[in-house]
Amino acid sequence: MQNQLMCYNCLSDKLSLFYEVSQIPVHSVLLMPNREKAVTYTKGDIRLALCEDCGFIFNTAFNPSLHEYSSEYEETQGFSSTFNAFHHRLANSLIERFDLHNKDVIEIGCGKGEFLTMLCKLGNNRGIGFDPAYIPERNQSDMGEQVTFIKDFYSEKYSNYKADFICCKMTLEHIQDTHKFISTVRNSIGDRQDTIVFFQIPNVHRVLKDLAFWDIYYEHCSYFSPGSLARLFRKCNFDVIDLWNDYDDQYSMIAARPQNSSREFLPAEDDLQEIKNNVTFFLNNCRDKMNEWKNFLKKSKADAKRVVLWGGGSKAVAFLTSLGITDEIEYAIDINPYKNNTFLAGSGHQIKEPAFLKNYKPDVVIVMNPIYCNEIEKDLHEMGLAPHIMHV
Repeated sequence: MQNQLMCYNCLSDKLSLFYEVSQIPVHSVLLMPNREKAVTYTKGDIRLALCEDCGFIFNTAFNPSLHEYSSEYEETQGFSSTFNAFHHRLANSLIERFDLHNKDVIEIGCGKGEFLTMLCKLGNNRGIGFDPAYIPERNQSDMGEQVTFIKDFYSEKYSNYKADFICCKMTLEHIQDTHKFISTVRNSIGDRQDTIVFFQIPNVHRVLKDLAFWDIYYEHCSYFSPGSLARLFRKCNFDVIDLWNDYDDQYSMIAARPQNSSREFLPAEDDLQEIKNNVTFFLNNCRDKMNEWKNFLKKSKADAKRVVLWGGGSKAVAFLTSLGITDEIEYAIDINPYKNNTFLAGSGHQIKEPAFLKNYKPDVVIVMNPIYCNEIEKDLHEMGLAPHIMHV
């Protein structure tokens, strides 16, 4: 970090701190094999600041050296039919819009490779994916050498890899020096004016307006609105083709190309005052939201109700650790079989597969992402269960 605290997007020093959480796990979805490792796992602090000049929000206390992305990093959402339907729709939309047929595609932060494989299969494209958490055994596709994966972070040393389409989904929020990273992507393109760049990130407007403290965790050091994302790309010599939200406004998307004569600004870029208003709203109301959840869980325990979280990922870790929840909740539930019988970092709550609930018979299920409520309700019904379903 710079000696003088400055915005990583625009280098402004006009920053306003507005949210702090101390001693939370620096990783939320690393597989923790036992409770002791989970509760003693490395912790760090969050101190969010808003850049008054560009609207970028970042964790001023972030230390990237604490992270250990590896094959134990279990980030995939690919076991959900709801998410897979979205992924398939997004892939088809990108292929149609940008004529991704028989093209070269790069995905930065490809995870377990599901989306890149889908883009290449549906459009008969050639793909290269970068991610240190990639596991070859988990990608059972028939694409052969048409799709290649490199178990490493994307950086300047891979700038010799060229593509017609560069995709980066749910990765930029993990990167501290955002301007440097987007500049690296731009420099790798060089004078290939037809290359399209597509990024997807969490939409911080929704986080702030929903008082979603459970969507603020250490791995996410950078938080974007559509406008601050566009300002970053323009500063790094891209033209912004489009900005849009998807997945119930949870994700913001940007499509861009190397800068040319066009400098047309999109209406969604004009959100600087909106982000400031939303930060003020979050600052004034978040603690009340947290207290509501604490009181509900305290009463549920007093009433001897069995409460579980559905979703054993980052949202659950942030929810439990930010609230300081211990035995008010016993278990988290997750459909990802690789998480079964592992433990949540920080709080040490055990993660169980849905079938566990048949005997446990919860009174309350708190869904960590409301977009999955219908899918979860169906699963519970099929198990003969009818708990009270809530969502954050």
